[in-house]
Amino acid sequence: MGKRLNLVPAAELSDDDVRAALDGERPLAVLPAGPPAVVDAARAVLRSDEPLEPGTDLVVVTSGSTGGGRGVLLSADALRASGSATLDRIGGPGSWLLALPVSAIAGLQVICRALLAGRTPTRLTGTLTEAVARMPDGDRRYTSMVPTQLRRWLDTEPDALRAFDAILVGGAATDPAVLDRARAEGVAVVTTYGMTETAGGCVYDGRPLDGVRVQIADGPAGPGGGGVELAGPTLAHGYRGDPEGTAAAFADGWFRTRDAGTLEDGRLTVHGRLDDVVISGGVNVAPAAVEAVLREHPAVADAVVFGRTDPEWGQRVVAAVVPATGSTPELTELRAWTADRLGAAAALRELHLVEAVPTLHTGKPDRRAVAARTPEV
Repeated sequence: MGKRLNLVPAAELSDDDVRAALDGERPLAVLPAGPPAVVDAARAVLRSDEPLEPGTDLVVVTSGSTGGGRGVLLSADALRASGSATLDRIGGPGSWLLALPVSAIAGLQVICRALLAGRTPTRLTGTLTEAVARMPDGDRRYTSMVPTQLRRWLDTEPDALRAFDAILVGGAATDPAVLDRARAEGVAVVTTYGMTETAGGCVYDGRPLDGVRVQIADGPAGPGGGGVELAGPTLAHGYRGDPEGTAAAFADGWFRTRDAGTLEDGRLTVHGRLDDVVISGGVNVAPAAVEAVLREHPAVADAVVFGRTDPEWGQRVVAAVVPATGSTPELTELRAWTADRLGAAAALRELHLVEAVPTLHTGKPDRRAVAARTPEV
């Protein structure tokens, strides 16, 4: 009889639950917070009434940004390898602030890294400044966050950001302008690339962590290069109850990410999802690049970009934009703005103004939800 999962709601997760998984004593899965439909979907993926696949100590449900969520199978060895390599890269053991959902790998890894360093993570409650004040004095300070949090806190609490010795930013592409601003203001930002299948971030500032290998697969290229593939000790060993999906994604020790990227002098640059490419007039357009340019416009606070079928262009570039306070951005203005910076193919052809960008339980923008909520024009 195989081991069965310790299923814990996010609000009830304790450090002891994570420690037991790290020690290989009790396999863990964390149910996301949210409406019953979200929790029920996670339960269905986790199959807690069935024996676990061998070697599994943690099952994490992915956000489902490109389809239905999956249960990713991770071993304690993969979690420890990831945590140790991270601490080696960013300067050694320290105290961690947990500012991300614990149902996602990025939040779970904050707890893992703290425990591996012999610390108790500090939970974010109240303002960032208040949370930093609760962290131990005289110790290195670390945290992880998504780009949206970095942008917000740069505007509201930059001094609190400067209190950290390293801030790992990942989960989605970070706009270059935001990174430049953060570094100019003395914020120790480290960009991370990875996913649940690699136990979280495994490439920092374009360079793989120790033991991690990166290659670009041959085949059809995306908007910027071929498919990124990853290997090494942090790799998951498959998907819960899905041997066919496992075989398709994991082969010969490599994980096929479905991200488009280029590798030059050992440095990886990721240009977006192969699945997200908008092909407008025969030209590949990366939504992440258009989003970054839109966020540089003074009338735009946030943006999500996707493609829709177009009878003339094949696909047209569509944006859902959160206006900056006191602004009402116009399509003609933003169309010229994007075309001037990225070329005619990236020019907006449809614009929707929204109050906020919906996110997945991981904190990533939910492109599918945005597309579903915006009527075609």
